[in-house]
Amino acid sequence: MVKEFDVIVIGSGVSGMGTASSLAAEGKRVAIIEGDLWGGTCPNRGCDPKKVLVSAVEARDHINQLQGKGLNTVPKVNWPELMAFKETFTSPVPDQMKGSLESSGVETFTGKAAFVDETHLAVNGNELKADHFIIAAGARPSILDIEGKEHFLTSEDFLSLPEMPDTITLVGGGYIAFEFAAIANAAGARVHVIQHNDKPLKDFDKELVDQLVQQLENKGVQFHYNVDITKIEKTSIGFSITDDTNFELNTDLVFCTTGRIPNIETLELENAGIEYDKKGITVNNHLQTSNLAVFAIGDILSKPQPKLTPVCTFEANYVVSYMTGKDTEPIAYPSIPTIVFSGPKLAQVGLMIDENNDTHERSTIDATRWFNYHRTNEPISSIIIVKEKQSGLLVGAACLNNEADNLINYFSQLIEQKVPASEVADRIYAYPTVASDLSSLYA
Repeated sequence: MVKEFDVIVIGSGVSGMGTASSLAAEGKRVAIIEGDLWGGTCPNRGCDPKKVLVSAVEARDHINQLQGKGLNTVPKVNWPELMAFKETFTSPVPDQMKGSLESSGVETFTGKAAFVDETHLAVNGNELKADHFIIAAGARPSILDIEGKEHFLTSEDFLSLPEMPDTITLVGGGYIAFEFAAIANAAGARVHVIQHNDKPLKDFDKELVDQLVQQLENKGVQFHYNVDITKIEKTSIGFSITDDTNFELNTDLVFCTTGRIPNIETLELENAGIEYDKKGITVNNHLQTSNLAVFAIGDILSKPQPKLTPVCTFEANYVVSYMTGKDTEPIAYPSIPTIVFSGPKLAQVGLMIDENNDTHERSTIDATRWFNYHRTNEPISSIIIVKEKQSGLLVGAACLNNEADNLINYFSQLIEQKVPASEVADRIYAYPTVASDLSSLYA
Protein backbone atom coordinates (compact mmCIF):
# COMPACT_ATOMS: atom_id res chain seq x y z
CA MET A 1 0.00 0.00 0.00
CA VAL A 2 1.32 3.43 -0.99
CA LYS A 3 0.87 6.25 1.50
CA GLU A 4 0.25 9.63 -0.13
CA PHE A 5 1.16 13.08 1.15
CA ASP A 6 1.31 16.63 -0.10
CA VAL A 7 4.91 17.02 1.07
CA ILE A 8 7.55 14.59 2.29
CA VAL A 9 10.57 15.97 4.15
CA ILE A 10 13.79 13.95 4.35
CA GLY A 11 15.77 14.81 7.47
CA SER A 12 14.65 16.14 10.86
CA GLY A 13 17.38 18.68 11.54
CA VAL A 14 16.72 22.39 11.93
CA SER A 15 15.67 22.89 8.31
CA GLY A 16 13.60 19.71 8.07
CA MET A 17 11.82 20.31 11.38
CA GLY A 18 11.03 23.89 10.40
CA THR A 19 9.54 23.07 7.01
CA ALA A 20 7.56 20.04 8.17
CA SER A 21 5.84 21.67 11.14
CA SER A 22 5.19 24.94 9.28
CA LEU A 23 3.67 23.24 6.24
CA ALA A 24 1.50 21.07 8.51
CA ALA A 25 0.26 24.26 10.17
CA GLU A 26 -0.72 25.46 6.67
CA GLY A 27 -2.99 22.43 6.29
CA LYS A 28 -0.64 20.28 4.21
CA ARG A 29 -0.45 16.52 4.65
CA VAL A 30 3.20 16.16 5.67
CA ALA A 31 5.48 13.22 6.37
CA ILE A 32 9.06 13.42 7.63
CA ILE A 33 11.77 10.77 7.51
CA GLU A 34 14.79 10.47 9.81
CA GLY A 35 17.48 7.83 9.50
CA ASP A 36 19.45 8.71 12.61
CA LEU A 37 18.72 10.94 15.62
CA TRP A 38 15.53 12.99 15.59
CA GLY A 39 16.48 16.66 15.66
CA GLY A 40 19.56 16.28 13.50
CA THR A 41 23.17 17.21 14.16
CA CYS A 42 22.97 20.62 15.85
CA PRO A 43 21.11 19.78 19.09
CA ASN A 44 22.35 16.17 19.33
CA ARG A 45 26.05 16.26 18.45
CA GLY A 46 26.86 19.61 16.93
CA CYS A 47 26.66 23.25 17.85
CA ASP A 48 24.54 22.91 21.00
CA PRO A 49 26.59 20.31 22.93
CA LYS A 50 29.78 21.96 21.69
CA LYS A 51 28.66 25.29 23.14
CA VAL A 52 27.98 23.60 26.50
CA LEU A 53 31.62 22.47 26.54
CA VAL A 54 32.77 25.91 25.39
CA SER A 55 31.06 27.40 28.46
CA ALA A 56 33.63 25.70 30.67
CA VAL A 57 36.46 27.06 28.48
CA GLU A 58 35.02 30.58 28.75
CA ALA A 59 34.69 30.37 32.53
CA ARG A 60 38.21 29.02 32.96
CA ASP A 61 39.70 31.62 30.62
CA HIS A 62 38.00 34.47 32.48
CA ILE A 63 39.35 33.22 35.80
CA ASN A 64 42.81 32.59 34.37
CA GLN A 65 42.95 36.13 32.96
CA LEU A 66 42.26 37.57 36.42
CA GLN A 67 45.04 35.72 38.22
CA GLY A 68 46.73 38.23 40.48
CA LYS A 69 43.91 40.67 39.77
CA GLY A 70 41.68 39.46 42.60
CA LEU A 71 41.59 35.75 41.82
CA ASN A 72 44.33 33.29 42.72
CA THR A 73 43.21 29.78 41.77
CA VAL A 74 42.40 28.41 38.31
CA PRO A 75 39.90 25.54 38.52
CA LYS A 76 40.47 22.30 36.67
CA VAL A 77 37.90 21.11 34.18
CA ASN A 78 36.24 17.96 35.48
CA TRP A 79 35.58 16.34 32.13
CA PRO A 80 33.18 13.58 33.25
CA GLU A 81 31.08 16.12 35.17
CA LEU A 82 31.08 18.47 32.18
CA MET A 83 30.01 15.65 29.86
CA ALA A 84 27.25 14.66 32.27
CA PHE A 85 26.02 18.26 32.20
CA LYS A 86 26.12 18.18 28.39
CA GLU A 87 24.00 15.03 28.41
CA THR A 88 21.21 16.87 30.23
CA PHE A 89 20.83 18.91 27.04
CA THR A 90 21.32 16.21 24.41
CA SER A 91 19.69 13.08 25.87
CA PRO A 92 16.08 14.38 25.75
CA VAL A 93 16.39 15.80 22.22
CA PRO A 94 15.35 12.87 19.97
CA ASP A 95 12.15 12.08 21.86
CA GLN A 96 11.28 15.75 22.25
CA MET A 97 11.79 16.50 18.58
CA LYS A 98 9.86 13.47 17.34
CA GLY A 99 7.05 14.21 19.77
CA SER A 100 6.90 17.83 18.68
CA LEU A 101 6.55 16.83 15.03
CA GLU A 102 3.82 14.32 15.74
CA SER A 103 1.90 16.77 17.92
CA SER A 104 1.95 19.24 15.02
CA GLY A 105 0.26 16.69 12.77
CA VAL A 106 3.33 15.45 10.89
CA GLU A 107 3.57 11.69 10.28
CA THR A 108 7.02 10.37 11.17
CA PHE A 109 8.99 7.53 9.58
CA THR A 110 12.30 6.13 10.85
CA GLY A 111 14.79 4.75 8.34
CA LYS A 112 16.86 5.58 5.27
CA ALA A 113 14.93 7.19 2.44
CA ALA A 114 15.60 6.29 -1.21
CA PHE A 115 13.83 7.64 -4.28
CA VAL A 116 12.05 5.04 -6.41
CA ASP A 117 11.10 7.53 -9.13
CA GLU A 118 10.20 11.21 -9.39
CA THR A 119 7.14 10.94 -7.16
CA HIS A 120 7.82 7.92 -4.94
CA LEU A 121 10.35 6.94 -2.34
CA ALA A 122 10.90 3.93 -0.11
CA VAL A 123 11.73 3.91 3.59
CA ASN A 124 11.98 0.89 5.86
CA GLY A 125 9.53 -1.21 3.83
CA ASN A 126 7.08 1.63 3.22
CA GLU A 127 6.42 3.22 -0.17
CA LEU A 128 5.48 6.88 0.03
CA LYS A 129 4.21 9.25 -2.65
CA ALA A 130 4.07 13.05 -2.62
CA ASP A 131 3.48 16.03 -4.84
CA HIS A 132 6.57 17.72 -3.44
CA PHE A 133 9.68 16.66 -1.55
CA ILE A 134 12.09 18.64 0.62
CA ILE A 135 15.55 17.13 1.04
CA ALA A 136 17.14 18.28 4.30
CA ALA A 137 19.31 15.25 5.02
CA GLY A 138 22.30 17.26 6.20
CA ALA A 139 25.96 16.29 6.23
CA ARG A 140 28.42 14.16 8.18
CA PRO A 141 32.13 14.33 9.06
CA SER A 142 34.48 13.57 6.19
CA ILE A 143 37.29 11.05 6.68
CA LEU A 144 40.67 11.25 4.93
CA ASP A 145 41.27 8.23 2.74
CA ILE A 146 44.64 7.16 4.12
CA GLU A 147 46.15 3.97 5.49
CA GLY A 148 44.77 3.38 8.98
CA LYS A 149 41.77 5.67 8.45
CA GLU A 150 39.68 3.34 10.62
CA HIS A 151 41.54 4.79 13.61
CA PHE A 152 40.17 8.28 12.99
CA LEU A 153 37.62 9.60 15.43
CA THR A 154 35.21 12.39 14.45
CA SER A 155 33.54 15.41 15.99
CA GLU A 156 30.71 13.13 17.10
CA ASP A 157 33.21 11.04 19.09
CA PHE A 158 34.82 14.13 20.64
CA LEU A 159 31.47 15.35 21.91
CA SER A 160 30.89 12.05 23.69
CA LEU A 161 34.38 11.36 25.11
CA PRO A 162 34.01 9.77 28.56
CA GLU A 163 37.49 10.96 29.57
CA MET A 164 39.89 13.53 28.16
CA PRO A 165 43.19 11.78 27.28
CA ASP A 166 46.64 13.21 27.89
CA THR A 167 47.26 13.93 24.20
CA ILE A 168 44.91 14.49 21.26
CA THR A 169 45.63 15.30 17.63
CA LEU A 170 43.27 17.13 15.29
CA VAL A 171 43.88 16.64 11.56
CA GLY A 172 42.54 19.65 9.67
CA GLY A 173 42.65 23.38 10.27
CA GLY A 174 39.01 24.44 10.09
CA TYR A 175 36.73 25.88 12.72
CA ILE A 176 36.01 22.48 14.31
CA ALA A 177 39.72 21.90 14.91
CA PHE A 178 40.18 25.33 16.47
CA GLU A 179 37.15 24.91 18.73
CA PHE A 180 38.10 21.42 19.88
CA ALA A 181 41.70 22.54 20.39
CA ALA A 182 40.56 25.23 22.83
CA ILE A 183 38.22 22.82 24.64
CA ALA A 184 40.76 20.00 24.99
CA ASN A 185 43.52 22.42 26.01
CA ALA A 186 41.33 23.88 28.75
CA ALA A 187 40.55 20.34 29.89
CA GLY A 188 44.25 19.67 30.37
CA ALA A 189 45.19 17.75 27.22
CA ARG A 190 48.27 18.34 25.12
CA VAL A 191 46.85 19.32 21.75
CA HIS A 192 48.33 19.04 18.25
CA VAL A 193 46.73 20.47 15.11
CA ILE A 194 47.97 19.16 11.75
CA GLN A 195 47.21 21.21 8.63
CA HIS A 196 48.08 20.12 5.07
CA ASN A 197 49.04 23.69 4.10
CA ASP A 198 49.87 26.89 5.99
CA LYS A 199 46.41 28.45 5.69
CA PRO A 200 44.18 27.40 8.60
CA LEU A 201 40.69 28.90 8.80
CA LYS A 202 41.06 29.96 5.16
CA ASP A 203 37.64 31.65 5.03
CA PHE A 204 38.53 34.07 7.84
CA ASP A 205 40.70 37.16 7.81
CA LYS A 206 44.35 36.06 7.89
CA GLU A 207 45.48 38.85 10.20
CA LEU A 208 43.12 37.72 12.93
CA VAL A 209 43.68 34.02 12.24
CA ASP A 210 47.41 34.50 12.82
CA GLN A 211 46.64 36.23 16.11
CA LEU A 212 44.29 33.42 17.18
CA VAL A 213 46.94 30.82 16.39
CA GLN A 214 49.41 32.77 18.52
CA GLN A 215 46.97 32.88 21.44
CA LEU A 216 46.40 29.13 21.27
CA GLU A 217 50.13 28.50 20.98
CA ASN A 218 50.63 30.63 24.10
CA LYS A 219 48.31 28.19 25.88
CA GLY A 220 50.30 25.18 24.68
CA VAL A 221 48.52 24.10 21.49
CA GLN A 222 51.03 22.95 18.84
CA PHE A 223 50.36 23.58 15.14
CA HIS A 224 52.04 21.53 12.40
CA TYR A 225 51.78 23.10 8.94
CA ASN A 226 52.39 21.70 5.46
CA VAL A 227 52.02 18.13 6.67
CA ASP A 228 50.10 15.63 4.54
CA ILE A 229 49.70 12.62 6.77
CA THR A 230 49.58 9.29 4.95
CA LYS A 231 49.33 6.71 7.72
CA ILE A 232 47.87 6.13 11.19
CA GLU A 233 49.16 3.08 13.03
CA LYS A 234 48.00 1.59 16.32
CA THR A 235 50.81 1.24 18.84
CA SER A 236 51.11 -0.17 22.35
CA ILE A 237 50.64 3.32 23.84
CA GLY A 238 48.25 4.97 21.36
CA PHE A 239 48.64 5.91 17.72
CA SER A 240 51.51 6.92 15.47
CA ILE A 241 50.83 9.48 12.73
CA THR A 242 53.27 9.78 9.83
CA ASP A 243 53.63 11.35 6.39
CA ASP A 244 55.80 10.43 3.40
CA THR A 245 58.77 12.43 4.66
CA ASN A 246 60.09 12.49 8.22
CA PHE A 247 57.05 13.67 10.19
CA GLU A 248 55.98 11.43 13.07
CA LEU A 249 53.70 12.16 15.99
CA ASN A 250 52.49 9.90 18.79
CA THR A 251 49.12 10.60 20.31
CA ASP A 252 46.44 8.99 22.47
CA LEU A 253 43.59 9.84 20.07
CA VAL A 254 43.42 11.27 16.56
CA PHE A 255 40.41 13.14 15.18
CA CYS A 256 39.65 13.90 11.55
CA THR A 257 38.42 17.50 11.42
CA THR A 258 38.65 18.09 7.67
CA GLY A 259 35.09 19.26 7.14
CA ARG A 260 31.76 17.61 6.36
CA ILE A 261 30.27 15.91 3.31
CA PRO A 262 26.61 15.84 2.20
CA ASN A 263 24.44 12.80 2.95
CA ILE A 264 23.49 12.01 -0.64
CA GLU A 265 24.79 8.46 -1.28
CA THR A 266 21.75 6.46 -0.14
CA LEU A 267 19.05 8.77 -1.51
CA GLU A 268 19.13 7.32 -5.06
CA LEU A 269 18.78 10.85 -6.44
CA GLU A 270 19.21 9.68 -10.03
CA ASN A 271 15.86 7.88 -9.86
CA ALA A 272 14.15 11.22 -9.29
CA GLY A 273 16.19 13.20 -11.83
CA ILE A 274 17.99 15.23 -9.15
CA GLU A 275 21.42 16.60 -10.03
CA TYR A 276 24.29 17.02 -7.57
CA ASP A 277 28.03 17.48 -7.38
CA LYS A 278 30.69 16.58 -4.82
CA LYS A 279 29.62 19.49 -2.60
CA GLY A 280 25.96 18.49 -2.51
CA ILE A 281 22.66 18.92 -4.33
CA THR A 282 22.50 21.78 -6.84
CA VAL A 283 19.49 24.09 -6.78
CA ASN A 284 18.12 27.17 -8.52
CA ASN A 285 17.43 30.50 -6.83
CA HIS A 286 14.15 29.14 -5.44
CA LEU A 287 16.00 26.19 -3.83
CA GLN A 288 14.45 23.80 -6.35
CA THR A 289 16.50 20.92 -7.69
CA SER A 290 16.68 19.88 -11.33
CA ASN A 291 13.39 18.11 -10.52
CA LEU A 292 11.29 21.19 -9.79
CA ALA A 293 8.94 19.28 -7.50
CA VAL A 294 11.87 18.62 -5.16
CA PHE A 295 13.47 21.28 -2.96
CA ALA A 296 16.78 20.96 -1.10
CA ILE A 297 17.84 23.01 1.92
CA GLY A 298 20.46 23.06 4.63
CA ASP A 299 23.87 21.42 4.76
CA ILE A 300 23.13 19.01 1.90
CA LEU A 301 23.22 21.91 -0.58
CA SER A 302 26.07 22.72 -2.91
CA LYS A 303 26.29 26.46 -2.21
CA PRO A 304 28.73 29.29 -1.48
CA GLN A 305 26.94 30.34 1.73
CA PRO A 306 28.26 28.95 5.02
CA LYS A 307 26.57 25.75 6.16
CA LEU A 308 25.36 27.03 9.52
CA THR A 309 22.27 26.42 11.63
CA PRO A 310 20.81 29.94 11.16
CA VAL A 311 21.26 29.61 7.40
CA CYS A 312 19.32 26.33 7.49
CA THR A 313 16.50 28.08 9.34
CA PHE A 314 16.52 30.94 6.82
CA GLU A 315 16.26 28.50 3.91
CA ALA A 316 13.49 26.54 5.60
CA ASN A 317 11.44 29.70 6.13
CA TYR A 318 11.96 30.69 2.52
CA VAL A 319 10.85 27.33 1.13
CA VAL A 320 7.69 27.37 3.25
CA SER A 321 6.87 30.89 2.02
CA TYR A 322 7.56 29.93 -1.59
CA MET A 323 5.57 26.70 -1.49
CA THR A 324 2.57 28.47 0.07
CA GLY A 325 2.69 31.34 -2.45
CA LYS A 326 3.62 34.01 0.10
CA ASP A 327 6.97 34.78 -1.52
CA THR A 328 7.67 34.27 -5.21
CA GLU A 329 10.95 36.21 -5.36
CA PRO A 330 14.30 34.41 -5.55
CA ILE A 331 15.96 33.74 -2.23
CA ALA A 332 18.15 36.64 -1.10
CA TYR A 333 20.61 35.81 1.66
CA PRO A 334 21.53 38.59 4.10
CA SER A 335 25.06 39.06 5.41
CA ILE A 336 25.88 35.93 7.37
CA PRO A 337 28.00 36.17 10.53
CA THR A 338 30.33 33.25 11.20
CA ILE A 339 31.99 32.47 14.52
CA VAL A 340 34.81 30.23 15.70
CA PHE A 341 34.15 29.47 19.37
CA SER A 342 37.81 29.06 20.20
CA GLY A 343 39.91 30.80 22.80
CA PRO A 344 39.49 33.72 22.17
CA LYS A 345 36.52 33.76 19.77
CA LEU A 346 36.89 34.79 16.14
CA ALA A 347 33.92 36.24 14.26
CA GLN A 348 33.40 37.74 10.81
CA VAL A 349 30.59 39.17 8.69
CA GLY A 350 30.22 40.85 5.32
CA LEU A 351 32.92 41.92 2.88
CA MET A 352 36.53 41.53 3.98
CA ILE A 353 39.46 43.01 2.07
CA ASP A 354 43.18 42.55 2.69
CA GLU A 355 44.04 46.24 2.24
CA ASN A 356 42.53 49.52 1.11
CA ASN A 357 41.42 49.74 -2.51
CA ASP A 358 39.63 52.23 -4.76
CA THR A 359 36.19 51.49 -3.33
CA HIS A 360 36.72 50.29 0.23
CA GLU A 361 38.89 51.06 3.23
CA ARG A 362 40.00 48.73 5.99
CA SER A 363 40.84 49.72 9.55
CA THR A 364 42.40 47.48 12.19
CA ILE A 365 41.78 48.53 15.78
CA ASP A 366 43.71 47.24 18.77
CA ALA A 367 41.07 47.39 21.51
CA THR A 368 43.02 45.35 24.05
CA ARG A 369 43.33 48.31 26.42
CA TRP A 370 39.77 49.52 25.92
CA PHE A 371 37.85 49.37 29.16
CA ASN A 372 35.42 46.59 28.20
CA TYR A 373 38.31 44.23 27.44
CA HIS A 374 40.90 45.56 29.87
CA ARG A 375 38.58 45.13 32.87
CA THR A 376 38.65 41.34 32.35
CA ASN A 377 42.36 41.47 31.44
CA GLU A 378 41.85 39.94 27.99
CA PRO A 379 45.21 39.17 26.37
CA ILE A 380 44.02 40.47 22.99
CA SER A 381 41.13 42.31 21.38
CA SER A 382 41.46 43.05 17.68
CA ILE A 383 38.67 44.47 15.53
CA ILE A 384 38.65 45.06 11.77
CA ILE A 385 36.22 47.47 10.11
CA VAL A 386 35.60 47.64 6.34
CA LYS A 387 33.70 50.66 4.98
CA GLU A 388 32.59 51.74 1.54
CA LYS A 389 34.52 54.88 0.65
CA GLN A 390 31.78 56.69 -1.23
CA SER A 391 28.97 56.19 1.29
CA GLY A 392 30.99 55.62 4.43
CA LEU A 393 28.72 52.67 5.26
CA LEU A 394 29.95 49.62 7.10
CA VAL A 395 30.12 46.61 4.76
CA GLY A 396 32.28 44.16 6.70
CA ALA A 397 33.76 43.49 10.12
CA ALA A 398 35.78 40.91 12.00
CA CYS A 399 36.77 40.64 15.65
CA LEU A 400 38.96 38.50 17.87
CA ASN A 401 38.14 38.68 21.57
CA ASN A 402 36.01 37.07 24.24
CA GLU A 403 33.00 39.18 23.24
CA ALA A 404 33.16 38.43 19.51
CA ASP A 405 29.97 36.38 19.45
CA ASN A 406 27.96 39.36 20.74
CA LEU A 407 29.85 42.11 18.94
CA ILE A 408 29.50 40.51 15.51
CA ASN A 409 25.70 40.57 15.75
CA TYR A 410 25.76 44.36 16.22
CA PHE A 411 27.95 44.66 13.14
CA SER A 412 25.56 42.41 11.20
CA GLN A 413 22.62 44.66 12.02
CA LEU A 414 24.50 47.80 11.03
CA ILE A 415 25.44 46.25 7.69
CA GLU A 416 21.99 44.90 6.85
CA GLN A 417 20.16 48.07 7.89
CA LYS A 418 22.75 50.31 6.18
CA VAL A 419 23.08 52.42 9.30
CA PRO A 420 25.45 55.39 8.86
CA ALA A 421 28.09 56.11 11.49
CA SER A 422 26.38 59.40 12.36
CA GLU A 423 23.23 57.55 13.39
CA VAL A 424 25.21 55.15 15.59
CA ALA A 425 26.81 58.15 17.30
CA ASP A 426 23.33 59.50 18.11
CA ARG A 427 22.21 56.29 19.82
CA ILE A 428 22.52 55.66 23.55
CA TYR A 429 23.69 52.22 24.62
CA ALA A 430 24.04 50.85 28.13
CA TYR A 431 27.54 51.57 29.47
CA PRO A 432 29.97 49.92 29.85
CA THR A 433 29.10 47.25 27.29
CA VAL A 434 30.51 46.21 23.92
CA ALA A 435 27.59 48.06 22.30
CA SER A 436 28.69 51.33 23.89
CA ASP A 437 31.96 51.03 21.92
CA LEU A 438 30.21 50.97 18.54
CA SER A 439 30.37 54.69 17.91
CA SER A 440 34.13 54.64 18.48
CA LEU A 441 34.65 51.58 16.27
CA TYR A 442 32.40 52.81 13.45
CA ALA A 443 33.28 56.45 13.12
